Amino acid sequence: MPNIKDRRQRIKLGIRHKIEGTPARPRLSVFKSNKAIYAQLVDDSKGHTLLAASSKDVKENGGVNLEISKSVGKKVAEQALANGIKEIVFDRNGYLYHGNIKALADGAREGGLKF
Repeated sequence: MPNIKDRRQRIKLGIRHKIEGTPARPRLSVFKSNKAIYAQLVDDSKGHTLLAASSKDVKENGGVNLEISKSVGKKVAEQALANGIKEIVFDRNGYLYHGNIKALADGAREGGLKF
């Protein structure tokens, strides 16, 4: 029986086959751990990370909740708009689209990104 990590890896690969970040429309990749949530904009054609934000930037102590995830999304949107990026492709990285992942996406949308 496959464990949850193998399942997420399989889903992640399926998502990555369908989406790709370009210079005009980079990929917003999300990673979450037990203590933090991370988001970065990636240009896959060059293999470069354009910008990044995490819950560690927003709040110092450990733990992530919906408010912190939403503020990370807003911070990514703020940095992206400052760099002239308005449209992105969202990569949930194999995680289910609910909870902290959805809050981060909603925060990025509120910040002005379109996806």
